[in-house]
Amino acid sequence: MAKICSNQHALLSPYARKLSDGQNQKLYSACLEILERTGVVLYEEEAVDLLNEAGAEVTEGNHVRIPPGMVEKAFSTVPKNVALFDQNGKRTMLVGGYRSYFGTGSDCPYIIDHKTGERRFAVLQDIIDGMTVCDALEHIDFVMGMFLPSDVPQDKLDRYEMEAMLNYTTKPIVYVAPEFSGCKDAVEMAEIVAGGEDKLRYKPFAACYINVTTGLRHNQDALQKLLYLSEKGLPFSYVPSAQGGVTAPITIAGTMAVNYAGVLAGLVISQLKREGAPFIIPGWGGNMLDMTSTIQPFADPEKRGQAIDFAHFMGLPTFSLGGCSESKVVDQQAAAEAALTLFTDAMFGGNLIHDLGYLESGLTGSLPQVAICNEIISWLEAFMKETEINDETLALDLIDEVGPDGQYLDTDHTLKHFRERWYPDLFDRNNYNGWKVKGEKDLGQRAADKIDEILKSYKPKVLPEKIADAVHEVVTREY
Repeated sequence: MAKICSNQHALLSPYARKLSDGQNQKLYSACLEILERTGVVLYEEEAVDLLNEAGAEVTEGNHVRIPPGMVEKAFSTVPKNVALFDQNGKRTMLVGGYRSYFGTGSDCPYIIDHKTGERRFAVLQDIIDGMTVCDALEHIDFVMGMFLPSDVPQDKLDRYEMEAMLNYTTKPIVYVAPEFSGCKDAVEMAEIVAGGEDKLRYKPFAACYINVTTGLRHNQDALQKLLYLSEKGLPFSYVPSAQGGVTAPITIAGTMAVNYAGVLAGLVISQLKREGAPFIIPGWGGNMLDMTSTIQPFADPEKRGQAIDFAHFMGLPTFSLGGCSESKVVDQQAAAEAALTLFTDAMFGGNLIHDLGYLESGLTGSLPQVAICNEIISWLEAFMKETEINDETLALDLIDEVGPDGQYLDTDHTLKHFRERWYPDLFDRNNYNGWKVKGEKDLGQRAADKIDEILKSYKPKVLPEKIADAVHEVVTREY
C-alpha cells in the first residue's frame, strides 16, 4: 500500500537565534562602514601592498581603508566549510553550518592538580596527560595545548606543546604560536607527521588560532601567519581581540562592529593572497572588561549567541567558546557555567567550540573539569537528537497488546530500544544507599577518579620513532 504524505515538516533538532536578519544586515553594514570610513592599521608591508594593489586607500604608510566591494569579492571565493581530519587521514569534522564540535583551550599557566587539589604552575607532563585524557574521552573532538609548560625553554614552549599534541593524540589539533616563527615550525612538524606539504594541505589535521591585537590594529605576527597559512591553503581562525570599554565601545553592538570589521579585513587579505584559502571566524565578539575587577570574563551571558548568528548570516565557519568558568575550583559554579556555555553554543550552532576545562577566566585548567564537560556534551548530544515519530517508536500494536493493566519490562520492544536512551557515566542516578555504598563521592571526586582511571589504563597511539625524532629536531632546533 502506498503511504504518501504531503506537507510534513521535520525539525531535526532544537536551535536558537538571537539576531534577526535585519539586525545582522545592520551589523554587517556597520562593519563595512568602519572599514571604508575609519579603516584599519596594518603592521605588515605585504598585507598593505596587497590591499593597495587591489584598490584600497592607503595613507600614512599603513592606514588602510577598504571599500565594500573588496569585502563582497572575498565572500565569493572563501570556502563556506572547512574539513579537518585526524592524523590517520579520516575526515572527522566538517566545520561550518550548524555542526558543533568540542575541544579544550590553550595556554593556561596554572593547573589544579587532580590528585592534591593544589593550584600550581603547569609542566609539560600536564600537557601529555591532558592529551591522553582527551584522546580517551569520546566527546572531545579536537585538542588545543591546554597549558603553558613552565619547565621547558620559554622561547620554545609552543613547539613543545605542538610536539605533545602530535605525539599523544590522533585527534585534530588547533595550535597557538605567539610568534610567526612558531607557526612555521608547527606547520613543519605537522607536515612531517602527514608525510609532506601536499598531504597536509589535502587532509589538514591542524589549524592555527591567530590572535590579533584589536579589530582596527593588526599586529605583524598575526598578519604574517595569515599570509603564510593562506598561501599554503591551510586552515586558521583569525580572531581580533576587541575589549568593550577599552579597545571598543562598551556596548555589545559596538564591540562586535569593531571586532568583525577586523575579521572582514583579515578575510579580504587572505583571499587576495590566495583565493579559496580556508578562513574561520570567531563565534564570540562582544567581550568586555569587567569594570568591578578588570577581568575579562569568559562565561558572561550577554555576548553569547549573536556572534554565531552573525557568522551564520555571513555563511562562514566559526571558532566558538564554551565549557569555561570564572570559578577558581571545580565546584558548582564551574559545572553550571560550563553547562550553560556549552548549551548556548550548541543551540546556536557554533562550530569549533573550545575552552573546555577552563577555570579562573582562562588562567587555570583542570582535567576533571574536562571530564565533566565531556559528560555535559554527552547529555547535549542526546538532547539535540531528532525525535523519531514513526510506527516503530509509537508502538501502537504493542500498546494495544499489553493493554491498560500490563507492563513492558519483558517485551522484545523494550529489549530492542532501551539502550537508545541516555545513560550517564559521571552524573549520579543511584538511590541514596547505592550512592553511599560507592563512597558518597560528589561529581568533582568522581571526575578525578575518571582521570586517574584513564591515565593508568589508556595508552594513546604515539608517533613512530623515526617521525617522532624528526618532529623533536624541529622543537630543539637552534636559530
